[in-house]
Amino acid sequence: MIYTCLIVDDEPLARKGIQLHVAEIPDLKLVGEFGNALKAGDFLESNPVDIMFLDIQMPGVTGIEFIKKLNDPPAIILTTAYTEYAVEAFELDVIDYVLKPIKFERFERAVKKAQEYVKLRNTDATEFEDFTEEYVYIKADRKYVRLYYKDIQFIQGMKDYVMIHTPEKKYMTAMNVKTILSQLPAQLFSRVSKSYIVNIDKIESVDTDMIYIQNHDIPLGNTYKEEFLKTHIKDRLLKR
Repeated sequence: MIYTCLIVDDEPLARKGIQLHVAEIPDLKLVGEFGNALKAGDFLESNPVDIMFLDIQMPGVTGIEFIKKLNDPPAIILTTAYTEYAVEAFELDVIDYVLKPIKFERFERAVKKAQEYVKLRNTDATEFEDFTEEYVYIKADRKYVRLYYKDIQFIQGMKDYVMIHTPEKKYMTAMNVKTILSQLPAQLFSRVSKSYIVNIDKIESVDTDMIYIQNHDIPLGNTYKEEFLKTHIKDRLLKR
């Protein structure tokens, strides 16, 4: 499968660097590049794009503002020199947040995540058929798959879908974050941002704005931070 991609960055050298990385990945096809969000928006209205590499700090409309204006955005990989927008970016369902200067290995990893998302989005969505105390049945690929709660690492909301992450595989279903959370056991799963639900038992560490589960960095949103820390961290914190 060939994945079409678009570059939006006001810096010519940055666009060139991403072009060179794109050229190294055989199943990526660059269909356009723009120095501002307005021209990119016009292009997206009449051209299908699978993946968009988007800068944040641009004159006129910023990358964050641009994402908020898009009704049906492609898989978005933010490419930026600034770390402070990460939490807000993940709240907007971006696939990845890559810091400049961009190394090819990091770029390739982000692209694989985006390709996986596009592939899942283009296949038939799975459906939740039944919830029990220990597992859920998921309808996928014309069969029913049993998925144990203990195997779910976290759930990521993506517009009208959620992606369920397990160590071996990911499952996508047409359901929003609020709906799936209401059907999961509250003692095991916690909403930690607008777009993420985590399995409490899978958490390895927590800092001021991120939760870490294996090699995944999950944003801890300000709206949910106080309740999450109170319920799951402070009451279990060893005291001196």
